[in-house]
Amino acid sequence: MNTQAKDVTSSVTWFVGASFGGNDDQTARFLAESIWEVSNPTDKEMALVRSMQPGDRIAIKAAYTRKHGLPFDNRERTVSVLGVKALGVILDNPQDGERVQVQWQPAEGVREWYFYTFRATIWRVVPGDWMNDALIAFAFDKQPQDVDRFRNEPYWRERFGTIPPDRQRFQWTDFYEAVAEKLLNYADDRTPLIEGIHQIAAKVPGLGYLQDKFPDGTSGPLRDICPFTTMGTFNRSMTDANRKIIAGELAKFLGVTVPVPPSFEGIPVLNNQRSWFFAYADKRGAGDIDALWKVFVAASNMVEGDESDTRDAFIQAYDEATQVWGVAWNLSTGLYWTHPWEFLTLDSQSRHYINKRLGLNVAISSQQGPCDAQSYLKLLDDLRSRFGEDSYPVHSFPDLSLASWLYKDPADEAVPAGNLVDDVAEDQAAVGEVGEAVQVAAPIVPYSVEDILKDGCFLERPEIDLLLDRLRTKKNLILQGPPGTGKTWLAKRLAFALMGQKDDSKVRAVQFHPNLSYEDFVRGWRPTGEGKLSLADGVFMEAIKAASKDPSARFVVVIEEINRGNPAQIFGELLTLLEAGKRTPNEALELCYPDADGKRRPVHIPENLYVVGTMNIADRSLALVDLALRRRFAFVGLEPRLSPAWRDWVVKECAVDPALVADIERRIAELNDQIAADARLGKQFRIGHSYVTPAHRLEAGDTKNWFRQIVETEIGPLLDEYWFDAPDEAQKAIARLTQGW
Repeated sequence: MNTQAKDVTSSVTWFVGASFGGNDDQTARFLAESIWEVSNPTDKEMALVRSMQPGDRIAIKAAYTRKHGLPFDNRERTVSVLGVKALGVILDNPQDGERVQVQWQPAEGVREWYFYTFRATIWRVVPGDWMNDALIAFAFDKQPQDVDRFRNEPYWRERFGTIPPDRQRFQWTDFYEAVAEKLLNYADDRTPLIEGIHQIAAKVPGLGYLQDKFPDGTSGPLRDICPFTTMGTFNRSMTDANRKIIAGELAKFLGVTVPVPPSFEGIPVLNNQRSWFFAYADKRGAGDIDALWKVFVAASNMVEGDESDTRDAFIQAYDEATQVWGVAWNLSTGLYWTHPWEFLTLDSQSRHYINKRLGLNVAISSQQGPCDAQSYLKLLDDLRSRFGEDSYPVHSFPDLSLASWLYKDPADEAVPAGNLVDDVAEDQAAVGEVGEAVQVAAPIVPYSVEDILKDGCFLERPEIDLLLDRLRTKKNLILQGPPGTGKTWLAKRLAFALMGQKDDSKVRAVQFHPNLSYEDFVRGWRPTGEGKLSLADGVFMEAIKAASKDPSARFVVVIEEINRGNPAQIFGELLTLLEAGKRTPNEALELCYPDADGKRRPVHIPENLYVVGTMNIADRSLALVDLALRRRFAFVGLEPRLSPAWRDWVVKECAVDPALVADIERRIAELNDQIAADARLGKQFRIGHSYVTPAHRLEAGDTKNWFRQIVETEIGPLLDEYWFDAPDEAQKAIARLTQGW
């Protein structure tokens, strides 16, 4: 029987748990019997076990958390740990979906791996991803873990990374977690807790709403409380000053030593009319508050160890808690307060952001009810799998909550925000009126030329100032240049700098293509759900209307690849009105199609609507832009920028080897000189700096390999296209790029 492990570069590796049916650790038995098995596996677990192959490497793991005694500064925060307890090679699989035979190595003590863990019983680790490769090398080849690299990855950076204190966000999470940890002490006896809260209410304003209505028709102080309503005392629509006072008093009572956060930005708050997670006593179910404590405890247990039994307990408790009147979507917000790095808030604004910006569907079990536990956990898992991507918009649940707070979708009405009030309501809403958690109005996020430079622009400041000046004066600007010169990257940032703030709701982006029409861009007939046709505005008319309603603000339409479509046909009569001198009602024209009510009303483009286009002048498949469009736009050329600013950026932000940066710059510059001197091509066909600016940080020692891949898969095919009639010349140019490497 084959006892040799397969090639690690191609073989799946398994990290498996050692519990069996909820019993104690079975590692010793597994080693003695040369097996590994799982008790009462789910269908998914059975499929995984059946896919285990002889020769696959297998490790017994223990997944847990630690807060103290770690070999790095964890800032007193809980860290996920994977303990490697035994190693082996799978010998045989009887295909019963429950067990495999294993040749185990003698145990050498538990070795601890941090951050990148998986708490389910069976973890199928596929080589090829750097994190997976590092874990396999740690477990089977005794290689040390590069802890600094892991803790500075996007998902862990905010909590554990080497970020300077003045740049650390979400410091409020430490306080919220500390409060939740102390509240666990009251799970079985809430009497001291509610008494303490009433003592606080007697000293500070804002807690007068904690008055209950009893079945006998009397009213009086609340006699029981859940953990989420407790944390809700300082998470209601009130000023930060009041929130800090209440939070401070509660912390003092609970014995929390973590400082009260200086601000509460991006944290959803309860509706003042629905600040309890349960109903008045005269309408309340006998076990409602107990159900909320049960899910609170189950959530804490799952955070400590997300094994199948703790997850099952959470699922049951969560689904039971959603049946409590008044909970609805607020349950997710309560869980987020207690464990903000582990649970997601699904307040209305966060759901809007997840659906519109992230493109994930938030499942709803009924018309108004929240998603069930299975759907909620799947959403958590789906998001966690994306948080590690550098280019993903958000990298943690606090990051998502903050982003949803700031997010404005230009195509939709704004999601209602909570109002700050000091004189908070003292009566809770009656049964039948459920008000869910909201986020208070988001602040303005300033954006300027300095921010463009900080984001990684390689232009000089005077050049950016000139671009903005031309945009302000001409109203319409086109960025043109060779491929890879950052036209698309710069267009939206110019829009933000023009507006003076980062506001997605005032920027509309569209890409022109040969099939785009006037009906798509301006106005035309669209099919409805009833199989009929109705007149609908396109992106440009929507922007015109939005700008007309808010003349004090600036709006921008960004048009990608403006010369890929037929601009004269797409803009129609509005092409004339684009001119800076015709942005008045006196120049208004009627459109080809009337308004939705059948009336024809003259339309003009307001002064506060700007257009930024991009154009790739090296694309042979595109026609030249006609003179009518050229008269209405300012054209600015962007060129490859392999400058000191580029060198500093790729070294500091992208981890490109500083010893090789100058060599890369020289090779690309020589290629661009050759392209510019070729009469068949010219300067507009040069290779832009974006090709040699990594999108993500490189691994140590990977610069040459990265550059070779860029040449082989991106620059090389482009050169083959450039010199399609001289393939030998293209191949020589490609070879020179990596010569000696």
